[in-house]
Amino acid sequence: MKNVKTLALAATTIAAMSAPAMAADRTDLRSGDYSWMQFNAMYAFDELPSAGESGHDYLEMEFGGRAGVVDLYGYVDVFNLFTQDSGDKGYGESRMFMKFAPRFSLDAITGVDLSVGPIQEVYFSTLFNWGGGAIGEDVNSSFWGLGADVMVPWLGKTGMNLYAHYDMNGKDWNGYQFSMNWFKPVHNFDNGTFVAFQGYVDYQFGADDEYGDEFVPMSSNGGAAYFGLHWHSDNYALGYGLKGYKDVYLLEDGAGIVGLDTTGWAHYLTATYKF
Repeated sequence: MKNVKTLALAATTIAAMSAPAMAADRTDLRSGDYSWMQFNAMYAFDELPSAGESGHDYLEMEFGGRAGVVDLYGYVDVFNLFTQDSGDKGYGESRMFMKFAPRFSLDAITGVDLSVGPIQEVYFSTLFNWGGGAIGEDVNSSFWGLGADVMVPWLGKTGMNLYAHYDMNGKDWNGYQFSMNWFKPVHNFDNGTFVAFQGYVDYQFGADDEYGDEFVPMSSNGGAAYFGLHWHSDNYALGYGLKGYKDVYLLEDGAGIVGLDTTGWAHYLTATYKF
């Protein structure tokens, strides 16, 4: 993880400080516009954080695209569709989660080509995580920083972002987050379908662990990484994902009166319909 973080810091710093060699052609910002949306029916086994049984079904509406200067990714999750009593998403629990991550191209805004070396485009990056529970009790955070599309050996174009974290519940800045995501086709079939290795890393660091209490102590660093193999056709996809956690959401593993499990592995099955 240290090497990945170092790469992101170097990439964003070089992009921000380098003198551009030439002006980018931005005569038609809308020429590359596109959008996509898909619905994912999913089941999670041993998802964290958890205080016990944590398997559950959920429906995810996932969307993204590019429009002018804005590059967008997001999703909305609705948990426990069949209102089961068991699991960690039963009665009385939050049943929704939303991630909204717009990035604003500095190349497009300034009309200057900021690409250098493996860096293709530079962004002002934002990220918002919102839970469906009561404000002050559920996830409610935002992230602000710099991002870049970086050509990585074998993986290809990889989105990287380095953020400062603002806790909207605590109304204070608290640490940083490095994120990266990728989509790498690894096998093509004769019928035009393919298998992709896709995933992401979200790693928080430099946080103040005094935000916790005796019930749920906090850690100064932690995060999660998803590694998936997904079969894709034009209209459908099927996938399996392995997700690793380390003090996810900065919750210290097994600590405090509640003793939440926040470090370990989870498994995901996904069936997708594309629009």
